[in-house]
Amino acid sequence: MSFKVVIPARYASSRLPGKPLLEIAGRPMLEHVYRRACESGAGEVIVATDDDRIREAAEAFGAGVAMTAADHPSGTDRIAEVAEVRDWPADTIVVNLQGDEPLMPPILIRTVADDLEAHTGADIATLCAPIDCAEDFFDPHIVKVVRDRRGYALYFSRAPIPWDRDEFATGSRTLPEGVPHLRHIGMYSYRAGFLQHYRQLEPAPIENSEMLEQLRALWHGVRIHVADAPETPGHGVDTQADLERVAGLLAAE
Repeated sequence: MSFKVVIPARYASSRLPGKPLLEIAGRPMLEHVYRRACESGAGEVIVATDDDRIREAAEAFGAGVAMTAADHPSGTDRIAEVAEVRDWPADTIVVNLQGDEPLMPPILIRTVADDLEAHTGADIATLCAPIDCAEDFFDPHIVKVVRDRRGYALYFSRAPIPWDRDEFATGSRTLPEGVPHLRHIGMYSYRAGFLQHYRQLEPAPIENSEMLEQLRALWHGVRIHVADAPETPGHGVDTQADLERVAGLLAAE
């Protein structure tokens, strides 16, 4: 199966300005992400940006670049513009890979594309991994997901879900057995035709409250299939501490 990867990259970042171009192990972070995408077997990998500094850096390491509008509210909206301008067929599978994931295993990129192809009833596919410690479960920076029995998303939240009424009512912070506690891995695949529909969807109250763009899709009745990640995802970069941690891991490779 052929699929495309689009890496939305913004220069602005409240915590790490110019984040995609910050150097890690002698290369811009964006280049590490691009290389991971190329290793996934994608038929095409494109950096989508509205910033000439990012365009110049991406072209310097050989990436294809699509310049987009500056006012997109989300990475998905930016990718939708790329799909429309390039006139991709409606059934083209497109993976949204964030530009701050330099340690993303290529097999996960391939997995999220394959999962969408396998589930024709889904409009979006994404991934999850088990949560094994209570600290992660109660951390609002780690997004949780609850699935139905067929693997479709019921809800995503920064809150600890599913909430065990009896166990946590006592103040316990021990994860109860018998109920899956799942961390959402923020990578998505879509069909190009659906992306144009997504652009027409109004932002949802729950999306604005949790600051999670996938909740817009659920709010409007879009089906999201959530597959188990076959490998532990690498550490993303949101803070200076994350940057230093990832730099150490890449330097050790």
